[in-house]
Amino acid sequence: MTVTVSNPGLSARTTTGLLDRERIVAGAGFNRWHVPPAALCIHLCIGMAYGFSVFWKPLEGALVGADGKALPSCSAGATTFSEKALGTLRALTATDCNWSQFDLGWMYTFFFVMLGVSAAIFGAWLERAGPRKAGLVATLCWCGGLLFSALGIHLHQLWMLWLGSGIIGGIGLGLGYISPVSTLIKWFPDRRGMATGMAIMGFGGGAMLGSPLGTLLMNTFKTNSDPGVAATFVAMAAIYVIFMLMGTFGYRVPPNGWKPEGWTPPATTNAMITSKHVHLNNAHKTPQFWLLWLMLCMNVSATIGIIGAASPMLQETFGGLLVGEPGVGYSEMMTNGALASAAAAVAAGFVGLISLFNIFGRFAWASGSDLLGRKYTYFLFFVSGIALYLLAAFAAEGKWLAVFVLAFCVIASTYGGGFSTIPAYLADIFGTQFVGAIHGRLLTAWSTAGVLGPVIVNYLHDTRAAAGVPPDQIYGAIFYILAGLLVIGFIANLLVRPVNPKWHMSDKDVAAERAKLSQSPSATTATGSFGIGKGGLDAKGALLWMLVGVPLAWGIWNTFVKTLTLF
Repeated sequence: MTVTVSNPGLSARTTTGLLDRERIVAGAGFNRWHVPPAALCIHLCIGMAYGFSVFWKPLEGALVGADGKALPSCSAGATTFSEKALGTLRALTATDCNWSQFDLGWMYTFFFVMLGVSAAIFGAWLERAGPRKAGLVATLCWCGGLLFSALGIHLHQLWMLWLGSGIIGGIGLGLGYISPVSTLIKWFPDRRGMATGMAIMGFGGGAMLGSPLGTLLMNTFKTNSDPGVAATFVAMAAIYVIFMLMGTFGYRVPPNGWKPEGWTPPATTNAMITSKHVHLNNAHKTPQFWLLWLMLCMNVSATIGIIGAASPMLQETFGGLLVGEPGVGYSEMMTNGALASAAAAVAAGFVGLISLFNIFGRFAWASGSDLLGRKYTYFLFFVSGIALYLLAAFAAEGKWLAVFVLAFCVIASTYGGGFSTIPAYLADIFGTQFVGAIHGRLLTAWSTAGVLGPVIVNYLHDTRAAAGVPPDQIYGAIFYILAGLLVIGFIANLLVRPVNPKWHMSDKDVAAERAKLSQSPSATTATGSFGIGKGGLDAKGALLWMLVGVPLAWGIWNTFVKTLTLF
């Protein structure tokens, strides 16, 4: 294969800094399969954002009195939203009362709001600076945020947790999430969906690895007066910084004009896959951007609230049926300590099963989209989601537990698949030159959905419960509304068409953009085989995959064991 280097100075590595984009342009013989493990090293770490709920209960009892019992929360006795809000304001700096789940839960909101905001703001910088600089900043923000939060726990200052993990860590989430996207798409033009699916699968699997790790560490560090969360944060920051730095310095970008050895773009092009590029500054001016934004927002909104309420939803809907007592309702079950504990274990298995389908859906659906096409894949997401939410409503009414569980497993897979397929969809529509930055801006849809979805589910749940609706009948009507959100997404997907050619960059403009990156815009004389063509792994690649595969397998096994309680 012939690859060009118009600037001979690029070969003189001493002229560039360790973090500069020019320093990570791959040389002859580089194996492209070394890049996905680098992305997974980062995504498996930042994906712990999904698993932070394992810290809520221990932190709620962090302060204990002279009698060894946990002090009341700062919002103890609050019944209205305004009273809870005042309690949270007090909790930000108070050291004489404990935090509530309501107080701590704001960190989860900050995570995903800041993820979308930081990805949108810094996406263009990432394209210029390259994934190595972005990965390093993500590492510093995520791990530094954990350390700052650990200090906040030690000092019992809630505002430090919000700022440390929620805001600073959230910025790290955004940069770490999008850092491999455009890189992998450019390394795998023949398998765009699979490439992004591999990395984003890691984000879904981060909680499967981090949650049991966090629990193990807390059990190791806890004492009678300390739940061990602060020490756990420090330990996890130390572990994560090693893995994330390995990923950061494992990134490489292909030379401009590179393509896999032995692969040529199909002669018959799909009208939905462009060979042109749309500039970042123009992408949001097209209707396609906002249709894709709406699709992602609806797909996420329809599921993220349910995922957050999965455990109580299953217990309220099926009550004693979960523990072999079909005649026992939810309220009665919760007054029986043994039954309540057994039901909670079954619900934990349900949450674990959803996590498994979420992570594998990210890889399977995205890989399948390479064959099915992105538009048809999203068609399946929306059609199946609508049908399954309707089925779930009937299953809840008829108390068909197996059908209910199966429906939400598939819904969870399409939720994860939506995340991993959207970068390839963007590359198909807008080209690859600015796909990372465009993806960053589109992730504001996730930030919006991270608020909209839980608000819909939790508000309707509390409203219907306050109106006296029996616990086992609360969620049926909510499922119909969530199905309606998917109808909106379905219509938006139908309206997606190729971008008007007026928005396409000229070849001269593309060359100018690539010149800004100090890479050659056209072909040259340097020769070499990059990667392994269409398949196979070398010894180094196998070791890199083991590095991320073994911890991930451990997390999957722990989750699988929890799911056994369902059966």
